[in-house]
Amino acid sequence: MIPDEADFSLSSYRFDLPSEQIAQFPPEERGASRLLVLPRKGASDPRPELRHGMFGDLPDCLPENALIIANNSRVLQARLLGSRGTGGKVEFLLLTPLPLVMERARPDKRLGGTGGAEAFSAEAEGLVRCGGSVREGETFAFGAGISVTVLESGPFGQRRVRLAWQGDLAKGFAATGHIPLPPYIKRADGEEDLSRYQTVYARSDKTGSVAAPTAGLHFTPAMREKLADRGFEWAEVTLYVGYGTFSPVRCEDIRSHRMHREYVEVPEATAAAIARAKAQGRPVVAVGTTSVRTLEGVAELCGRVQPYTGWTDIFLYPGRNFRVVDAVLTNFHLPESSLLMLVSAFAGRERMLAAYAEAVTRGYRFFSYGDAMLIK
Repeated sequence: MIPDEADFSLSSYRFDLPSEQIAQFPPEERGASRLLVLPRKGASDPRPELRHGMFGDLPDCLPENALIIANNSRVLQARLLGSRGTGGKVEFLLLTPLPLVMERARPDKRLGGTGGAEAFSAEAEGLVRCGGSVREGETFAFGAGISVTVLESGPFGQRRVRLAWQGDLAKGFAATGHIPLPPYIKRADGEEDLSRYQTVYARSDKTGSVAAPTAGLHFTPAMREKLADRGFEWAEVTLYVGYGTFSPVRCEDIRSHRMHREYVEVPEATAAAIARAKAQGRPVVAVGTTSVRTLEGVAELCGRVQPYTGWTDIFLYPGRNFRVVDAVLTNFHLPESSLLMLVSAFAGRERMLAAYAEAVTRGYRFFSYGDAMLIK
């Protein structure tokens, strides 16, 4: 697809969405979402033929013999609520993936661990929000013995901080932290979100995302089994969802936008599965934009998908090529977001917006807890 100038304009990615169609809760049963199927072929046609169904229809909608790639990262209860020395309230959202925090961790005798628990500290990145200005050197106290000291202030509330804790940091966040629901969900996180804002295949050793890879929220163990019975191969990657996923595009010319890098892992078995599928002419289906960015980011860096652990800051928008992914299972994305630009690059902006307009008319639920779309 050859882009035109409108494809590079931020305002071209706006669409009208009634607030009541922004899903505030998951469906009563996992997997009970609707599914809109958008054909990628004929992407120059701005009026695509759409298929409407339920997520349970997925095995009948996927390309035959497809290899499915999913992001197995697990959401951390990364939102901490605490207090300032003045008594005011403060909120901290950890952005650095937990495995990297642990790599950087060093014993910190200044903290004086209690109850025999060893004390540690490490530099990390995060968002700080509180009333009034934040001073460099200021320390905020949270529950479970966790504290945050601001080392350097960055743009849009980002901070470089020293994170300090005692004992097991993951358990500390689980004990005192909150599931970081996105701001368009206008409620506090609840007990249900502990399970429903996680995929059923999220791995505990891949904990560290600050948002769920939401296209995967629709899958159930029964669906996984059904896909396997139908001969679909399954493999996994890890992208620790961070600021790059949800930071807004602020440039009117989207080509000036710079994605914040995110940490990814492609295991050897997944790289081999992709190589096998490509050699056999079998399609690769990415579950969610995080899987797309992992695969395409590694392919851009390395020339192909190979075992990789490191960072990606790939920004996919109209005019960018896809080297690996042949189909995408995704949710409906925010206006003017980098994720809407990614799927527009994959299927064409006008076609995507036409599909979104029909989804609005038909009452689909949007965003994290909303319905699904398959682009193939």
